[in-house]
Amino acid sequence: MSRSDLITEVRGYLVNPAEKRLRAPWRISLWVFLFAFAGVLITAVNLTLPMASRSGPLAALYAMARQVGLILAAVAAGVGIGYLLDRRSLADYGLSVDGQWWRDAGFGVALGFALPTAVLLAQLAVGFTTITGALPTGPSDTFYFAGTGAVLRLALLVPFFVVQASTEEIIVRGYLLTNLAEGAAGLIGKAASTVAATVLTGALFGVLHWTNPNATLLSVGNITLYGLLLGACYVLTGRLGIACGFHVAWNYTLALWDFPVSGLDVGVALVGTRTTGPELVTGGGFGPEGGLVALPILALGSGALYWWVRREYGRVEILDAIAVPDLRIPTRGGE
Repeated sequence: MSRSDLITEVRGYLVNPAEKRLRAPWRISLWVFLFAFAGVLITAVNLTLPMASRSGPLAALYAMARQVGLILAAVAAGVGIGYLLDRRSLADYGLSVDGQWWRDAGFGVALGFALPTAVLLAQLAVGFTTITGALPTGPSDTFYFAGTGAVLRLALLVPFFVVQASTEEIIVRGYLLTNLAEGAAGLIGKAASTVAATVLTGALFGVLHWTNPNATLLSVGNITLYGLLLGACYVLTGRLGIACGFHVAWNYTLALWDFPVSGLDVGVALVGTRTTGPELVTGGGFGPEGGLVALPILALGSGALYWWVRREYGRVEILDAIAVPDLRIPTRGGE
């Protein structure tokens, strides 16, 4: 084999010549490296910014702006790097923000509000949870709320959860799931690769919550299942609307009813509650995601998703388009 033949063979192993981009394994690996590097830079810049030196509304606004800005910078870096490496359209990340996308998002918000509310009502009915008051405030594990009232705290949580939850969906489902499905499609087929990618990213979603306060094997398993549900929201519609709306509303509604949000106490609630039921059922300090109560709620969510997709899209099926790139350049073949 000549040197030129060897170079051509190696290049073909690394680069898809028809698509003029790195093949999926190398593309994802390079993305992870560059995204991590960007994260280090963003964190370093954030550390140079002054901390809030006083308590009160202005200090809380400044602290929240820093947190939201940090997350926005991270998602911009992740999407930007992926956009350059993948050469795919933004719509191919589930970001085709059309009328259907917003209808899906509205349904996701309704579902994300209804399911934690169902947990509250069920646990009130059996005596596992009691109501203790209205608009309670306290120390927060995550936010700088010193010297602020409940109404401002609840208002500040809205932009935070919108950005935080949507970022997770864009990175985990929009980028990673899409690339994993596409990369394995030539080996196991489009449908199977999409299912495998959904399972893998669901497991990653669970593992990412392992370091949260009060996490257990059950909480990691439950959040993995929630990750599968969020993945199904994407692969059944080709849009991130349901997943983003559901994720945002789920987190915010847990906070409204004074449940821990994946183990975190946000320091404010609309209705103060105290949960004393068995931790195996209620999730204890991790919140409903850490208990057996999560399982029937997952079943309800899955049934509601099936109904919505059938109503809006005509049929419920895994979309082959998830594993087929929509590139910004002409191609002469698949991945």
